[in-house]
Amino acid sequence: MAKKITQKTKTPMPCRDAEERSHSFEEVSLGYTLEDARREAERCIECKNQPCIAGCPVEIDIPAFVKAVADGDLTRAFVVLSEKNLLPAICGRVCPQEEQCEKVCTIGRKFEPVAIGRLERFVADWAAAQGLEAEGVRVAPTDKKVAIIGSGPAGLTAAADLARRGHQVTVFEALHEPGGVLIYGIPEFRLPKSIVAREVHALERLGVEIKTNHVIGRTFTIDELFTELGYEAVFVATGAGLPYFPNIPGVNLVGVYSANEYLTRSNLMKAYRFPESDTPMIRAANVAVIGGGNTAMDAVRSAKRLGAEHAYLIYRRSRDEMPARKEEVEHAEEEGIEFLLLASPTEILGNERGRVTTIRCQRMALGEPDASGRRSPKPIPGDTFDLAVEVVVFAVGQGANPLISSTTPDLHVNKWGNIIADPETGATEKKGVFAGGDIVSGGATVISAMGAGRRAARAIDSYLAQGMTDGA
Repeated sequence: MAKKITQKTKTPMPCRDAEERSHSFEEVSLGYTLEDARREAERCIECKNQPCIAGCPVEIDIPAFVKAVADGDLTRAFVVLSEKNLLPAICGRVCPQEEQCEKVCTIGRKFEPVAIGRLERFVADWAAAQGLEAEGVRVAPTDKKVAIIGSGPAGLTAAADLARRGHQVTVFEALHEPGGVLIYGIPEFRLPKSIVAREVHALERLGVEIKTNHVIGRTFTIDELFTELGYEAVFVATGAGLPYFPNIPGVNLVGVYSANEYLTRSNLMKAYRFPESDTPMIRAANVAVIGGGNTAMDAVRSAKRLGAEHAYLIYRRSRDEMPARKEEVEHAEEEGIEFLLLASPTEILGNERGRVTTIRCQRMALGEPDASGRRSPKPIPGDTFDLAVEVVVFAVGQGANPLISSTTPDLHVNKWGNIIADPETGATEKKGVFAGGDIVSGGATVISAMGAGRRAARAIDSYLAQGMTDGA
C-alpha cells in the first residue's frame, strides 16, 4: 500500500540573501540540513513502477538511495548513489532533475515531485564531510589501454566506468585544469570548483591518469594515439566549445564576448579576482547578455557579480519559453537581473575607438510553434529600441570545434560538425573510435553527457573484450 502524502511541496532549499549574493561568487544554495533531507525523503511514496530510475540517464537506483536518507542511513545512501554516479555532488547542483527523474516522479502528477537533486547533493556533501570515497565494483586489471579526449562530464564518466572494468585509462585535456565545462563554463556560485576538484580526484584514485595541456589534433592526432602511444580504443568527449555569433553589424567591436569566453575568463581564469589573478575582463556598468538558456543565465548573473549596475538579459521569446532552469531564472530575478523579453538584437554600435556603446534591438511577438514546439518569435515592424551598454555577451548556442575532425579525415561528421556516432554505443565509423556527449548531440546537459559516457564505456569494454574484431 502506497504511503500517504502529507507534504505536498518540496522542502525549501536554504539560500544566501539575494542582495548579499549578487555581489559574491560564493555558492547561492546552502544545501539541506539532515532534518530537511529526511523530511524531503519521506515524501517518496515508494511506488512500485519506479519511473525515476528510467528518467535518470545514468540509471541511479533513486528509490533505494532516497529511502536510505529517510531511514537516516546516509552511508547506505552514498553507497547506492556512488555505484552509478562518480559525480553526485556535481549532478546534485547542476543537472536539470526537473526535466529528468523528477519530471516522471509519481507524486509529481498531483503535487511537487520529490526533490531528488537536492537529496543527491545532500548525500554527496555529507559523504565528503565524513571522508567517504566512492569505490564501486572493480575487477582485475587488464592490459587494455583507452584514451579519453576531454575531461568534461562524458569523459569523466567513461573514464570511471572503464577504470572500474580494469582498463588503463588516460584522459587528455586541452586546458590546464581538468573538468571541462564543469570547470570553465559553470560559475563558482552554482558549482564551487573545489567540488569539481574533489570529484576529479576520486577518479584519479581509481587509477585514471589525467594529462592536461594536451590538445588532441595538435599535441597528438587520434591516429597517433593508436600508432605511437599504443591505445586500443579512443573515446572523443570534447564537448561543444565553438561559439556562435549572429550575423549582425558590430559583433567585432571591443566589448563583445561569446558566453564561452566570458565565463572561461571568470570561472577558470578567475578574472573576478583581478589583479590578484592576471586575467583581465572589461568591468562594465551596463552589460547585455543575449539568450535564454542556462549559459545565458550564468553569464548575466556573473556580470552582476562583476560589478554591473544594470545586467540585462535579452531574450527573443517570453519567460514561458525560456529553456533555463526555473530555479536559475528565479535566482536571477531575485538578484536584480533585468529581463528584456520578446526582443532580439539587430545591431551593436560603437564609438570612434571601436568600443561598444549601444545595442539596438527589435521588439518581437510570438507566432505559431516552431519545430521544437516553442512559439516562434516574429519581428514587430518598426518597433525597435536602443540600450546603452559597454559589454555584450552572446549565449546563443555553440557548436563542435573542428580541430579533431579536420585532423582525422576518416572520422565522419554531420553538417553541423558533430561527430556521427551510434546513440546507444557511441561507436563511430572509424575502427576503435567512439564519441559521446555534446560533440555528438550538440549542446545538452551534464547528466545527458554522463549517460552518453556510460553507454560508450560499456561498448568500449565489449569491443576490447572481443579482441578488437573488425568494426567498432
